[in-house]
Amino acid sequence: MHSEIRKDYIQEKYVIIAPRRGKRPRDVERRVAPSVAAADCTFCPGQVGHGNRILATVTATRDRGEPWAIKVLANKFPAVTVANPKAYGHQEVVIETPDHRRETETLSPDRVAEIFKVYADRTRVISKDKKIEYILIFKNDGGAAGASLRHAHSQIFASKFLPPHLKDKSQRVQAYKLEHGRCVYCEVIDKERHGPRLIAQDSNVIAFCPWAPMHNYEAWLMPKRHLDNVTGLNAAERLSFAKLLQKVLKKINRLGLPYNYYFHQVIHDEDQHLYLKVTPRGSVWAGVEIGSGLIINPVSPEAAARFYRGR
Repeated sequence: MHSEIRKDYIQEKYVIIAPRRGKRPRDVERRVAPSVAAADCTFCPGQVGHGNRILATVTATRDRGEPWAIKVLANKFPAVTVANPKAYGHQEVVIETPDHRRETETLSPDRVAEIFKVYADRTRVISKDKKIEYILIFKNDGGAAGASLRHAHSQIFASKFLPPHLKDKSQRVQAYKLEHGRCVYCEVIDKERHGPRLIAQDSNVIAFCPWAPMHNYEAWLMPKRHLDNVTGLNAAERLSFAKLLQKVLKKINRLGLPYNYYFHQVIHDEDQHLYLKVTPRGSVWAGVEIGSGLIINPVSPEAAARFYRGR
């Protein structure tokens, strides 16, 4: 396959799909977060809450034998706080399990669906703060993806500052709807559900590799219903999200790569289409990417989708 320049579905973002570039020599060492013993982990049952303010707790069912299921803490080292008008916002940590040895992809689908419900509950609470314009839900897994602790956790970042590229995206989505009468991402779902970039789908959620991915093996998960934020997901949709996310993460584990996943939520854009983006961190942006803003991706989304669909 020859190189090809591709444009994002709606924004002015461009990617060069260059499969031959993946064959070039490299000896860049991949870094991973150092392992922390359970006895020293601040997210384990014996330590959690020491020096952190507990915001919410999901109790465990009796058959699980856990002290609790999920906990939400105020971030101990926040970049934004409600006490700082120059950097106003909320930062929270979602501890996904009391078990230090488990990760998102090894939890039960029901537990991961519970995590999505916690995301929705915390989004509702934070949204009551009228100063907040933007809520980001994200997970870092592995040192190169930004994780500082190995115990399974994700985070919620909320700010009154709306990143300009998200404002631009909202405006472009609105302009597309005015011109075509339909959400651009609903059209993307219709196209990708039968195409070569499809990973998997059920009646509620679709997982696919996007047309112009900025990261190797990038994957998107989208509800088939037009929903603007995570609070709109029903129980069946949360379970579908859980199962498809775990399918993707288990395959990323085979690659030995760290990853991020995240939801963008713009408070005052009720017509955005919610999606979860999973970005494995297998590529290093170098001179072309940093200098020009053009991203070179040596793994085509069609090849990535075949990898995810494989056994």
